[in-house]
Amino acid sequence: MISINNLSVEFSARPLFTDISFVINKTDKIALVGKNGAGKSTLLKILAGLQTPSSGNVSKPNEITIGYLPQQMKLSDSTTLMDETKKAFSDLIDIRREIEDINRQLLERNDYESEDYGKLLMRLEFLNERVAIEGADNMDAEIEKTLTGLGFVKDDFSRPTSEFSGGWRMRIELAKILLRRPDVLLLDEPTNHLDIESIQWLEQFMQTKAKAVVLVSHDRAFLDNVTKRTIEISCGKAYDYKVSYTKFVELRKERVEQQLRAYENQQKQIADIKDFIERFRYKATKAVQVQSRIKQLEKIVPIEVDEIDNSHLRLKFPPAFRSGDYPLILEDVGKAYGEHQVFDHAEFTVRRGEKVAFVGKNGEGKSTLVKCIMGEIPFTGTLKIGHNVKIGYFAQNQAQLLDENLTVFETIDNVAVGDIRTKIRDILGAFMFGGEDIDKKVKVLSGGEKTRLAMIKLLLEPVNLLILDEPTNHLDMKTKDILKESIRDFDGTVIIVSHDRYFLDGLVEKVYEFGGGRVRENLGGIYDFLKKKNIEHLSELELSKSSAEKVKKVESTAASHDKQTEGSQSQKESSQDRKLSYAEQKERARMLSKAEKAVKKAEDDIAALEICQKELEDRIAAGDASAETLDAYTKAGKEIENAMSVWELAQMDLEEIRKKYE
Repeated sequence: MISINNLSVEFSARPLFTDISFVINKTDKIALVGKNGAGKSTLLKILAGLQTPSSGNVSKPNEITIGYLPQQMKLSDSTTLMDETKKAFSDLIDIRREIEDINRQLLERNDYESEDYGKLLMRLEFLNERVAIEGADNMDAEIEKTLTGLGFVKDDFSRPTSEFSGGWRMRIELAKILLRRPDVLLLDEPTNHLDIESIQWLEQFMQTKAKAVVLVSHDRAFLDNVTKRTIEISCGKAYDYKVSYTKFVELRKERVEQQLRAYENQQKQIADIKDFIERFRYKATKAVQVQSRIKQLEKIVPIEVDEIDNSHLRLKFPPAFRSGDYPLILEDVGKAYGEHQVFDHAEFTVRRGEKVAFVGKNGEGKSTLVKCIMGEIPFTGTLKIGHNVKIGYFAQNQAQLLDENLTVFETIDNVAVGDIRTKIRDILGAFMFGGEDIDKKVKVLSGGEKTRLAMIKLLLEPVNLLILDEPTNHLDMKTKDILKESIRDFDGTVIIVSHDRYFLDGLVEKVYEFGGGRVRENLGGIYDFLKKKNIEHLSELELSKSSAEKVKKVESTAASHDKQTEGSQSQKESSQDRKLSYAEQKERARMLSKAEKAVKKAEDDIAALEICQKELEDRIAAGDASAETLDAYTKAGKEIENAMSVWELAQMDLEEIRKKYE
């Protein structure tokens, strides 16, 4: 579909990559990997047609559509969230306007037998077919489902885009790109601003609805779940593997070992030739052989070995005083902004040496609770910091606290103590500060570079309670591995706010989930938590149970939850029904019934459409391959997809109603 032919790029006479060639097929899911600065983002820009290579070309059909999400972009601030997202359907909106215009003309005219009138009818039929095939009638449902999947709530839809932070505005652009359903998706670090649930939704979208995908990401689990092919840019070349990322890492290790053996053999050969030349350079009887060796030496093409893997470098936190047995105790802690209760009744204890994760959708209070722990904002309830606790805190804005007048090296040298001072250059190199970079002033560094420098600074300070808020957003995979190993070896207590499942896997033994104004404790690692969460989600989708059973389940769950969180009050009020007035109970039953009927209708519609599709499949299998039959089959597939979207939206509405009465 897209052919990359002998592509080369140079910056300031320095080659970034040379003679890269590969093909992107219609359904390829490709991970584009390589160290920082290898040229991944540059290659995506070239594929998107935003940058011109130094040589070579990209061949693609004229009708192909491409959706490109860069790491940074300028966003519009002049519309609401819903209106901005609707721009993804600008072509369909134009078609709708033309249909309205034609219908108006037809009402005003009476020359029914004229040629112009006939042309209008034909044009109207064509446009209506386009609308049906493209699913324009389901546009609002598709927008709502996509925005909800990316973490927005219905109350956000009417808000101006200017009210959203940069991360949320990037989600708006991602939603617009996904809704356009391009033939090729080019995504540069799409998960940097997503929480775990949004990442899982995006994974499912990529697996089921996306066509070709070329993806740059430092999220290993995301790559493994989405991609089946890996292209690495290394040493100016492209290496193409028809495997997922994890399998690629194994094969790459074998490749580097082979390169190293070949390099060593070549170095031995070069040394032998040079030794022969030096020994016999001035002997007339060996002049011919010497000249032959010199020519042989000139013809040797040096073997390059891929960049050195620094993942063996181990960073060990400097020892700190031992803290008390319970570094952190929360009792009935809550935080509200005005009438908005972010969370309430948070109660848990973190023991010395525990490593725990805070997870949940953005805006549910993870970073807010961290700020409460740090004493940056007021809160209700009791929060106790244990005896002899020294906190090392990495905030999302930690980079802004660096002294901008110091160099990179000075920043780290000022906090390093003991033997670690002899390894400062190695540590900086592991975090992608090499060569002349260490002499740069902090004020000239990019945001990502400042974040990495702040992380190194924290790693070298003697603390016994680490609190890390999204520490991996600007780290590549090798650097994340170094950081993960350092935290694993850390004998203090750790609280990590992160959406990076691979980073959390094997690192934390307890997960605190933020959502619905609550903080819930889950024993086990991150994948134990996700597995449990998926099972609960599937049980809620069981459609065979009667409405009465479902209402009973909601009441039972609410009563049990109240019993755990409200103490003596739950003993007085043993069921959710007792808390609700008769009118409220009636309204709940009405809303549940309406939502369940919507789900049932959507299921019936899907079943009917699938029967129709099966009949068309049978006709095609029997040899009816006429254009009319094939078009009908394509249209049926699109209608099923639209009906599935309606079902998903109805299901989400049903779940929201259930949660409302939990």
